[in-house]
Amino acid sequence: MGNAKVREQKQQLVSEVVSKLRESSCTIVADYRGLNVAQVTELRKQLREAGVEFQVLKNTLVRRATAEAELTELDTALTGPTAIAFSKEDVVAPAKILSDFAKKNDKLSIKAGIVEGRIVDISQIKELADLPSREGLLSMLLSVLQAPVRNFALAVKAVAEKQESGAEA
Repeated sequence: MGNAKVREQKQQLVSEVVSKLRESSCTIVADYRGLNVAQVTELRKQLREAGVEFQVLKNTLVRRATAEAELTELDTALTGPTAIAFSKEDVVAPAKILSDFAKKNDKLSIKAGIVEGRIVDISQIKELADLPSREGLLSMLLSVLQAPVRNFALAVKAVAEKQESGAEA
């Protein structure tokens, strides 16, 4: 009886991981071996503030989930202690936070990830981490969108000033 209940709980956990893998815009697998409790707590806090979920999961359960989600290429990264960061909205945040944390704490190592449904390696995650944050990208976009309006306003002002100076003369 107890065995069936444990199996049901594990299947429930696998289903949760499958939906997180499918819903996440960015998922990163990391090895946290050697980090102390304070370091893991600080990492979790940074990730939580960015809206990123961070879980320590058993590799066998994650392998079952990757099989169900058809992401078995990730299985090679599922060795040793595994923690996974799931982000639904922001693709850059988990890569940036984990990469920055790994620079300060050499015990954390990024293994692999999934970005928009594609398996990515460490170099691609580092490239992603070097991108500006979502807010930075939005402000860049806003300035690009504002430029034509600003230039038009300056041109109208210049024409108006020219006409005024022509009327005065």
